[in-house]
Amino acid sequence: MGAGTELGRVRGLGAARNGVHHWWLQRVTAAGNIILMLWFIFSLARLPSLDHSAVVVWLRQPVAAVPMLLLIVSVFWHFRLGVQVMLEDYVHGAARVLALLALNFYALAGAAAAVFAVLKIALGAA
Repeated sequence: MGAGTELGRVRGLGAARNGVHHWWLQRVTAAGNIILMLWFIFSLARLPSLDHSAVVVWLRQPVAAVPMLLLIVSVFWHFRLGVQVMLEDYVHGAARVLALLALNFYALAGAAAAVFAVLKIALGAA
């Protein structure tokens, strides 16, 4: 059964042949985001204070820095996947290509900046 058949569409074998994979990644990152955001909220609630020095001391611990890095990657990946779907549905032609390129750049740059900030703190440079 090819991509153009009803069965092919049900199986997620549309024109791009990756609809199910994309859908699955959105669900996996959403689940990861829920778990990691709960960890983040409860971790911050357990700190004696939320001033800069207390958060820096907390984030210098590997048990805090590693999940924080996972949270950053998961949130930016989920963001990129969701906005990609919106752009593919509502933007057409050359504007779509430019919008997807801008999205990829924005998501990668944002994630890189956040990862850099966490690593800088975790490795003692802040």
